[in-house]
Amino acid sequence: MAGRIRQSDVDEVKARTNIADIVGEHVSLKSAGVGSMKGLCPFHDERSPSFHVRPGLGYYHCFGCGESGDVYSFLQRMDHVSFTEAVERLAGRIGFELHYEDGGQASDHGNRARLLAANQAAAEFFVERLGAPDAEVGRRFLGERGFDAEAARRFGVGFAPKSWDALTDHLKGRGFTTEELSASGLVSQGDRGVYDRFRGRLVWPIRDVTGQTVGFGARRLLDDDKGPKYLNTPETAIYHKSQVLYGLDLAKRDISKTHRVVVVEGYTDVMACHLAGVTTAIATCGTSFGVDHIKVLRRVLGDASGVGEVVFTFDGDAAGQQAAIRAFGEEQRFAAQTFVAVAPDGLDPCDLRLARGDAAVRTLIESRTPMFEFVIKHTLSRYDLETVEGRVAALRAAAPVVADIRDPALRPGYTRELARMLGVELGEVTRAVRSASSRSKSGEAGSGQPAASVTAGGGNGEAAEVPERPFSITQLPNDPATRLERDALQAMVQHPGTVGADLLRHAIDCRFGNPSLAVIRDGIASVLASSDPQVRVDRVVAEVPAPFASLVQQLAVAPMPHRSEAELTVYVQGVVSALVDRELLRQKSELLGRLQRTDRTDAAAYAALQRALVEIESERRALRAD
Repeated sequence: MAGRIRQSDVDEVKARTNIADIVGEHVSLKSAGVGSMKGLCPFHDERSPSFHVRPGLGYYHCFGCGESGDVYSFLQRMDHVSFTEAVERLAGRIGFELHYEDGGQASDHGNRARLLAANQAAAEFFVERLGAPDAEVGRRFLGERGFDAEAARRFGVGFAPKSWDALTDHLKGRGFTTEELSASGLVSQGDRGVYDRFRGRLVWPIRDVTGQTVGFGARRLLDDDKGPKYLNTPETAIYHKSQVLYGLDLAKRDISKTHRVVVVEGYTDVMACHLAGVTTAIATCGTSFGVDHIKVLRRVLGDASGVGEVVFTFDGDAAGQQAAIRAFGEEQRFAAQTFVAVAPDGLDPCDLRLARGDAAVRTLIESRTPMFEFVIKHTLSRYDLETVEGRVAALRAAAPVVADIRDPALRPGYTRELARMLGVELGEVTRAVRSASSRSKSGEAGSGQPAASVTAGGGNGEAAEVPERPFSITQLPNDPATRLERDALQAMVQHPGTVGADLLRHAIDCRFGNPSLAVIRDGIASVLASSDPQVRVDRVVAEVPAPFASLVQQLAVAPMPHRSEAELTVYVQGVVSALVDRELLRQKSELLGRLQRTDRTDAAAYAALQRALVEIESERRALRAD
């Protein structure tokens, strides 16, 4: 397993990547002056653009919602990938070989790119073959489930012909080798050589969160097909079924906005939900919902504040009930509230849409039941509550469920609800719940493991607090003095070379009236005092205390009042010179005051003050002349 990516490589990849190209894949950017671009923020709804990007500095900031950062944080926030994944993705984009610490090996981006290309070519092949005469069985299957040609196109559904090597020959004709096709999981090896893994089946492309096709799921259609009902791509370098969720590439934007995700059981259920207006539906790919899936979803949900919802849909049969119980076993890993939705008559979303229409699917999700309530009822259903013995056994089984509720505000309500369901005294149930909670905590302490129940945000036992909205430079006082300090810092951060080394050193010696802006000034001063006095945004960010990092990034992307390079130079030098001139004026005022208080009989001191005044006035004239 690869270790930590070398910091020098992280910096190099960022330096070689134009942030405007990455942001531009998600946001329509327009020029906002020399070196600045703006567009509608992708992180919140707005009518007028407040999202600014500085390609030269590699930073973005939204003055509407406060989101800011570099190209890595943009990918993390937009595509819900980890920092390492963001770096590796950009490295692959520019063909840069990463190096890892701790003896890890660099990722083979070239091989990964070839596997992704092979899967994409296969996806296009399958889509094209869905219109062929031999694919009538596939089109009929889709039609019988309420999916027309447009629905198939929207989800990339295709058809694998019943042929030994039709796909193999097609992809070899596109330049892919047998080794690449085997590594991608598209072909299998037999006594007669390699052959197509998917034959005579309806095929769904499985995409990662960024929308790249990493594998396929194929449904059996023909009577003489003795294989499994669903056949998926095997584990490959780019496809890990425990980490991939079907439909997440289509659902991620709405999941992130609404903080709700609907987990269904199959590909057709995802299609049915999306077509019915439930555009946050996703499904696992040939495996049960597990820990790695939760990690992926938590990033997309923004699962920290506990305000989100995870809705599981299950068939009403025994298998569906057991699936719900398994999901409950992972429920504590979410900070979001979890729910269960079981359709009347045990219909899955696809069959429900066929039988009762789109509205019934939406109603199913809206009429969800809290996961704890569902599990409590399922637990009680195993006992005969008409007998004393049955009620006692049921209480013993259900009390730990209530005790495990992580939200202390919900626990008393479910305790009362359990007492009502059992028909026993509230005090008896309360004691049983407390006893179960004590046993749970004791067991955790004895095992050395952290408690399972957490506060908001705690899938790992830590209390996560909702971060406050970052301070915005638009909240700074609007008086002329503060505006000058803000504009001068903005020029110093964005265009230090244009300001010039001498003027920069004069500027950092200036006194600031606004304490927050003074911190940024000190950060720039710290960079200039280092062995490498090159002012860059990331270096200033590293110098200032963490709460001020966003302020530096905002200054780095805020638009300037100029339209050309010549105007930019005049403005940048002018505004910083004005700051220095203000400081010289303050010093002149202080010297004049001291001069008035100095006894003229002290000729030496009086003369020194006069010389200092002349020097300051000379500096001011030179500054204005420049």
